[in-house]
Amino acid sequence: MSSREEKLAAFGRLLDIMDDLREKCPWDRKQTFDSLRQNTIEETYELATAISRHDMNEISKELGDVLLHVVFYAKMGSETGDFDIADVCNRLCDKLIFRHPHVYGDEAAKNAEDVSKLWEQVKLKEKGGNKTVLGGIPDSLPSLVKAYRIQDKAANVGFDWKNKEDVWAKVKEEIAEFEAELRKESANIDGSPENVSANMGGSHMTEEFGDLLFSLINAARLYKIRPDNALEQTNLKFIRRFNYIEAKAKEQGRELKDMTLAEMDALWERAKTDMEAGD
Repeated sequence: MSSREEKLAAFGRLLDIMDDLREKCPWDRKQTFDSLRQNTIEETYELATAISRHDMNEISKELGDVLLHVVFYAKMGSETGDFDIADVCNRLCDKLIFRHPHVYGDEAAKNAEDVSKLWEQVKLKEKGGNKTVLGGIPDSLPSLVKAYRIQDKAANVGFDWKNKEDVWAKVKEEIAEFEAELRKESANIDGSPENVSANMGGSHMTEEFGDLLFSLINAARLYKIRPDNALEQTNLKFIRRFNYIEAKAKEQGRELKDMTLAEMDALWERAKTDMEAGD
């Protein structure tokens, strides 16, 4: 691992390169906050993908890409005189100190749960900070992550289940309400099963399904499961298994679209067995 001096030298080298690129490279010179925004989002998702795969080499590489964007925005801020990288670092340091009174002050926190509750109290007192408990949740967060953050923040001020097992009654209640709405919409649509399927998904059914998802995310939170991580693991598992059955079909000289569901199911079961160690 690098020494503190080597780390500072590497960061200084990055700042020097950013200065050069902004001055000498036509592409870098042309960029604005708005033009870089989408790239920043993509780089963040690429980092998240590397983390979900626990690929340390890719994590290191993608962290560099995200850091480049931080330095790039700071460089552009310095050109307008609004802020520079020192302002970014110092504001972050000030916020970290303010939000950790159990480290830099007289507050006490015995565990991570105590810290989370303390954070919510501190952020409400912070100058320019959140005015309400849920005020700091970005509108642009993916819905799955947003639901988790909403519930987590509410729980930190005491709005939570007394016993985590009680959440399952709520999940079952939401399933029943969704199924009731499903039957209601089906009964209101005339025609063949295909017509019913094509015309379902009305606003009430969508609302009930949203309530069901929200209750499941709440259950995940109570059992210390990150629902976004859990779903991504399942996404990757499905991709691996589906790629397996597609490859096996090609070995037989066939296309998936020409196979029966029973044939694909048989390959799917083989995939589960053959790839069990990997999953």
